[in-house]
Amino acid sequence: MPQNSAYHHGDLRAACLRAARELLEEDGSAGLSLRAVARRAGVSATAPYRHYADREALVSAVAAEGYRELAQDLAAAHPAPSTPDDLAAVAVAYVRFALDHPALFRAMFAEPCDPTSEERVAATAAISQYVQGIVRDAFPGADDTGALATTVWALVHGLAFLHLDGKLDASTPEIVADQVRSSVSALFTVSPAIQGATAAG
Repeated sequence: MPQNSAYHHGDLRAACLRAARELLEEDGSAGLSLRAVARRAGVSATAPYRHYADREALVSAVAAEGYRELAQDLAAAHPAPSTPDDLAAVAVAYVRFALDHPALFRAMFAEPCDPTSEERVAATAAISQYVQGIVRDAFPGADDTGALATTVWALVHGLAFLHLDGKLDASTPEIVADQVRSSVSALFTVSPAIQGATAAG
């Protein structure tokens, strides 16, 4: 098979990532392998190993791309979120990203990744810091913004997978948005009530 011209121009890494994304969207993670990526990219079977030691390293690179794209979508949902309503809008964007890119989202969060991948670790950390920043701005009086940020991320991430797996109605974008906003609102509505009940007890 003739090698892709991108390989000769030093763009093998980008060609492999592009091929991996295409395979993910077509067949899910089951069809993703370095050999399959090589075939799709039109390069020799050993060429991808120049950049990726194994499948986990490739998945990490794909996941890192996904994290960066997710971060862009979240920022586009609200450029400077500072209120609970702003946070809810960002939460909707998070779930929407999962539904628009299901195979990529699963690769980002459900596939084994290379723990030594600096690119993946940095991209994941950026998402985490972004969420913490939103929570810190939206709830400046919170006792532990780190714990609250983890709670918010866990809630929204769970909603994403519940929608992906068909446990919640994802038939229209409007229904999804309403469900996500209601869930996020409920989290912050019930918290004062619980605190009041605890104090009364």
